[in-house]
Amino acid sequence: MAHKESITTKWINNMAFETEVNGHKILLDATPEVGGENKGPRPKALMLSALGGCTGMDVISILKKMRVEVNNLSVTVEGDLTEEQPKYYYKMHVIYEFTGRDLPLDKLQKAVSLSEERYCGVSALYKKAIELTSEIKIIDSE
Repeated sequence: MAHKESITTKWINNMAFETEVNGHKILLDATPEVGGENKGPRPKALMLSALGGCTGMDVISILKKMRVEVNNLSVTVEGDLTEEQPKYYYKMHVIYEFTGRDLPLDKLQKAVSLSEERYCGVSALYKKAIELTSEIKIIDSE
């Protein structure tokens, strides 16, 4: 039987909405140019955060199982929007930036690949609709 989740998003005022996700409240808003007050992130941008968080959690979990210690992982997701309405992301590029000492590139690549191909549900869904690419950067810390 499939697991079902439900989230309610409530209008506050003007263009502001509040949503609760896993017990955490998030205020969404628009820019002043379209009637908002910029009190929170735009919903579309959260799609980038969802991908970064999903794959980042996978990669850290996999690296821990591989006994690879990183000092830091930063996941940047760049999204390319269409020009016409409705504007949507037609391409996303994920940049994994690892910081650590003598990090094994082969294990980093394997962890990223496992996340992208097997574990990250966000990327699995996005790949059905948009082009997803990625790259790995390593910053060696002495």
